[in-house]
Parts: sequence; structure tokens; C-alpha cells
Amino acid sequence: MDVAIIGGGAAGYFSAISIKENFPDATVVIFEKTRHPLAKVRISGGGRCNVTNGNTSISELAKAYPRGKALMKQALRVFNTKHTMEWFESRGVPLFTQDDMRVFPVSQDSSSIVDCLLDQAEDLGIVCEFWSGIERISKISNQLELHFTRQDLPPRNFDKVIIASGGSPRPEGLKWLEKLGHETVEPVPSLFTFNMPNESIVELTGVAVNPVLVSIPGTTLKTRGPLLITHWGLSGPVILKLSAFGARIFNEKDYNFELLVNWVDQTNHELVLDQLNATITGHSRKLLPNIRPFGLPDRLWRYLIQKSELSLTKQWGELGNRGMNKLASVLTNDMYSVSGKTGFKDEFVTCGGVNLESIDAKTMQSKVCKNLYFAGEILDIDGITGGYNFQAAWTTAYIAGKLN
Repeated sequence: MDVAIIGGGAAGYFSAISIKENFPDATVVIFEKTRHPLAKVRISGGGRCNVTNGNTSISELAKAYPRGKALMKQALRVFNTKHTMEWFESRGVPLFTQDDMRVFPVSQDSSSIVDCLLDQAEDLGIVCEFWSGIERISKISNQLELHFTRQDLPPRNFDKVIIASGGSPRPEGLKWLEKLGHETVEPVPSLFTFNMPNESIVELTGVAVNPVLVSIPGTTLKTRGPLLITHWGLSGPVILKLSAFGARIFNEKDYNFELLVNWVDQTNHELVLDQLNATITGHSRKLLPNIRPFGLPDRLWRYLIQKSELSLTKQWGELGNRGMNKLASVLTNDMYSVSGKTGFKDEFVTCGGVNLESIDAKTMQSKVCKNLYFAGEILDIDGITGGYNFQAAWTTAYIAGKLN
């Protein structure tokens, strides 16, 4: 059996290895359009590679996928985070789980993951041909014929093909799959940070708060988690999660919208007022900046006091009902204008791809083209930050590699 893998990324290599473990006599060739296999793995997690997530609850894991939740819930029963950790550790890559449940190699170096995949592929006799981009696929009898973007490469026939070419930033990159009869979903960016060029809060670069509650007025979008103030705006897990779940909404708004921040993660306004009242009772002669009832970072607390139109030299006992309501309002409903986005580090994740209605979720085989399979980000599956996107790659590639 001759099998072609289109794409030399995480899903491409993992599916190739899966095939050889299931069909040792199969000939497996990976076609990579560049000279750099596993490039995204190398740069992920700041060069550390957030290989998966430590959560082992399938129902909880599935919630981390704004697109593809139902498919992932089913697929994770076959190959989940526990399987991923066992797979790499059994092949000489010890892993550790951080407090935030992100899983990294103990080496803190993505090369450990890259080298493991490359070594496994070499040991199994998997060949990777570089500078071999695919232009189109034709059905020839019971085989699939690959046509290359390079004119000096003749077409080649294979018994089975797995497409693991990664996300496409533009709809044009999916046209070749539409010609085969697949429905596609327009790709838009996911996992990005918010630019706020006109907001003075950017002067607090480096300040982190955990947890905060962020939401988008006029929508149901709302997330909770750690937030980081940057020199361009807001970042951190809570913003990245919001960007993932609101990817299409933000795209429709051309990345210009209002953001509400609840700095104290408390939606009950009366409870916030009660805490401020208690502070007044216990520290009436103290200056506002010197007592922080919600434990916010000092620089942020001073900023919010001034945003509430209160003086830094005012005593708590001088606050009054009007001042207290102003402060409570800023603490729980702090509004900012977002004007644009910034990519998260060097990572690129897309919302969109091959419509999952075109795929058999049990096998990852195309419903419209026999012997053609899909794995990884080419599918309309994407997760929040935390190792979920790599897990989707490992899971779908493992299943596709069964060639059922």
C-alpha cells in the first residue's frame, strides 16, 4: 500500500507514524512544501512546545474547542491527552504539567518533540520530500493522483492520501479541496491579542491580574482568567480565549469593538460596594492608594482610582456614596476601545477549513472522496491556548493513520 501525507507538520508526521505502526509494510511519503518540517512545533510555546493539556476529562477537554467540539468529544475517546503523554514519554521524551495544566517537555525545549517525531519517522522508513507543494488531486480509478506546484515534478499515484497541510489564512488556499467536492468554511484568525492604541492603560505594560472577567457588550461572549497588560493593549489567557470563541464576530467587526473588563471577577455590584464600605469603616483615614481591598497590583489600583475621577490624596473616609459608586463601576465595568489585533507570539491558528460535515468523524475519511483523509488544522477545528490545538492534531492524525 502506497500512502501520501500532504504536509510535514505535527499532524503530518504523527499520521505517518500512525500508519506505519498499523501497516508496517506500507510505503509512506510525506510531501512538505518547504525545507523545514515541523516548523510550527519548533516555535510553539515560545520554543518550549506546549505539547498537550494535563486535563484528562473528555467532556472538559471538548469545551476548549470553539469549532469542532462534537467531533473532538468523540475522537478524544480514541486518543486523548493521557495517550499523548504516554506516547511521547514511552519514546524517551519526559513531560511535566504546569500549575495551569499546560504540558511541556522536561527539557523545556521544543527540539525534544521535533527530534522524537523525526527519529520515529526515520526508524520506520518514512520519507519526507521537501519543496513538494501540492496543486491538486485527481481521482484515477481506485487511486489518487497528486499534482505538484513544481512543473519539474511529474504526477504520482497513491492508494491513500492524508491531507495534513495546516490552516490556510486565505479562502483561496482551500479551493483545491472544494474542487474535489468538499465544503469549506472561510478561514479567519483565532488566538490573537487586542490592540488598544488610544487607551492610556498601555502605560501599565507588564501588569498581570488573575482572575478577571472580560466580555463584549451586545454579545454573549464572556471569559474568565489571567490578563496581561502589554505596550499595545491586552493579552493573556483570558483574552486569547475570548479571541478564539469570538473569532468570527471580531472578524465581522473588522477588529474594532468595545471590551468590558471586570477587574475583581465579581458580578454582584452590591457585594463590591459592601467590600468598599468595609474598607471605609476599617481604614477611614488611610489614603485610597494605600489600601487595596481587592488585592489588585499597585500600579493598576492607582490607575483605576484616577479613572474613577478620584484623587490619589483622598482618604477612604472622604469617599462618600458618589465616589464609592464611581470606583465600584470602574472595578466591575471598565470599558475599553479595541482597534485591531496582534498575533500571539509566532503562532498562527485559523478558525475555518474543511467543513466537518464533509468528514467521517470516526475515521477522518472524506465523505466525498474515497481513500482521502484529513488531520490537523486543515479541518474546521481549533482550540483555545493551552495545548489544545496540538492535541487536536495528535488525535485526528492518530485516527486518520488507522486508514479505516
